[in-house]
Formats: sequence, C-alpha cells, structure tokens
Amino acid sequence: MSRERVVISPVAASADTRRETLAYATRRGFRRFLLRELSEAPSAPGVTVLGRTETEVSFEDGRPRPLLRVESPADLAKAAAAGREHGGVVLAWSHERVIPLENLIAEAHGRFPVWVVVDRLRDLPAMLGALEHGADTVVAEVRDVADLDEVEAALDTVGARAIPWELVEVTRASPAGLGDRVIVDTTSLLRPREGLLVGSSAAFLFHVASEAVGSRFTRPRPFRINAGAPHSYTLLADGTTRYLSELVAGDAVLVAEPAGRVRAVRVGRLKIERRPLLLVEAAPRGRAFTVFLQEAETVRLSGEHDAIPSTQVARGTRVYGAAFPPARHMGGVVEESIEER
Repeated sequence: MSRERVVISPVAASADTRRETLAYATRRGFRRFLLRELSEAPSAPGVTVLGRTETEVSFEDGRPRPLLRVESPADLAKAAAAGREHGGVVLAWSHERVIPLENLIAEAHGRFPVWVVVDRLRDLPAMLGALEHGADTVVAEVRDVADLDEVEAALDTVGARAIPWELVEVTRASPAGLGDRVIVDTTSLLRPREGLLVGSSAAFLFHVASEAVGSRFTRPRPFRINAGAPHSYTLLADGTTRYLSELVAGDAVLVAEPAGRVRAVRVGRLKIERRPLLLVEAAPRGRAFTVFLQEAETVRLSGEHDAIPSTQVARGTRVYGAAFPPARHMGGVVEESIEER
C-alpha cells in the first residue's frame, strides 16, 4: 500500500506541535516516522522511528544514507553515485522534481533504494508514481495535523492513474440463474457516472456505475455500487485487484468516470444476497471476457452516452471497459503466462 511507503517527518518549530502531529499521525495509522529529536518518538505498537540530520537519514537497517539536495544535472549524477556507493540515497529538491526522480529511478533500476523528501505535499502522488513505480520511500514533511489530512487526501489519489478506457460491443447477454451478488456501500457520495471496474478476468474489467440515479421505484443511493458476483475482480486504489468477496470495511477501492476523473473511496460495508444474475460478454480483440451482474433496473453498465440498466443490455450494446495486465498474484501484477476463461 502507498501508506507503507510514506515516512512522516514533523518539522514544526514547536516541540508541542510536533508531538501533537505525531500522536495524530499514529491514530490515523501511520507507522514510519523520521525525527530529528528521537526523544519525541511516539509509543505505539508497530511504530518505526528513524533519525535524520541535515546531511543523513537512517534507514531501517540502521545504516545512514546521504541526504542530498538536487539543483542541477550534476547533482543528480552525484546522487546516483552516492546511491551506488552507500546502498541508497535520499533526495531533496530545489526546482524540477518529477523528471529528475524518473531519471534516478531508471538509473537505480532496483539496485539501490531511492528516498525523496517532499516539502510540497501536492507533489506526493507524483513522487509515489514516477515511472509507474515512484520512489521507494517518500518522506512527507508536515507542519501540523492539517498537513497530515492533506497527506491522507493525496494518498487517496495514488494509484489513480490513467485508465485505458475502450468502448466494447456486447457479444452476449443471457440469464445466468440465481447467484450471489455483492453490493459495495462506500463512505463517499458518488456521482452518477462514477463506478467500479469489475470483471471475471483481471485482464478486462467492465465499468459498473453507481446507484446515484434511482429508478421509478427506488430512491438514489449515491454511496452504493451493485458490483456483481463474488468471484469478480475489482480494482483497488493502489492498482492491485481483489475479489469482491474479499473486500472488507476500510478497503480503498478505485472509482472512476469513463474518460473522466479517478479517485479512491473507502468501503463502508458489503451486502451479499442471492439474486437473478445476467452474464454479459464482450470480445475486444477477439478474446471473450465476462461480468456477472444482478438483473435489475438499478444495476447499470456505463455506455457511450449514459449508464445502461442490466435489464436493457443486449447483443450489440456498447459499454465501457478497460484492459489490464492479466497475470496477478495476491492482486499484484506479475510477469508470467496466465489464461483465465
């Protein structure tokens, strides 16, 4: 998870403010801290406290790595050399940030860890996502609890990268008997075009819209997505997948609008009940992919101009979906050959 790659470093002038910020960060679930005064370390289970000076940062192995400020290409070359020599390097920025980080990540190529210090919290998603990998660890310098809230908000956008949307034609829509379906109730109010990416194969996910639009007989439930059968994959905020049946309260799932905004929201609860199901199939590039949905007016697939109730989906209907790397292990992408049918 992105949170595990973030180290909180309070930088307020007041020791009381630093302690208040540390206590709040601990309550919010952060567990890695970088401090100039180790005596201020919070006491909580699972907390890791690291030390820093103006020129060095201690890593978890107890060894210090150089903290270098990058102002020029020459500085970046020195940082790469330091990373190779010391088995890791920590960067602070003066001007350009994303391109230099991408260059150093490419240079490191997994041979040594790259940490970066972020003093502008709006840069946090970019630092965690550069070259689709980002820095191994990001040190977030925070002044107060309001900055901690900004860090949490920024982390909810990490992994919300561009989705390779495509309109695909339904090749089959047929009754699939009774089965369990999973409703995902979130802790956020969703827009009518927002929804989850869901499918029977991780290689292609269909966009299932929220219930922000009701029907003649039901009121809108803008926090809800009637997502599909429990075996289905859905996309989490960090880019990994999970089966709908394995979601739990507090999980951050990725919601998106076709060709629009992408964000993370939290699962509030699941509702699993037996209902009539509909099998929907599409075959982009000649390969068939399916999603199993409850057959109901409030369950909608996103179409070119509007969301289409599952009761109206038929052969030839055009719906939105997205293709992803098919090989997954524990939800993460792996490089291997795999076929799901």
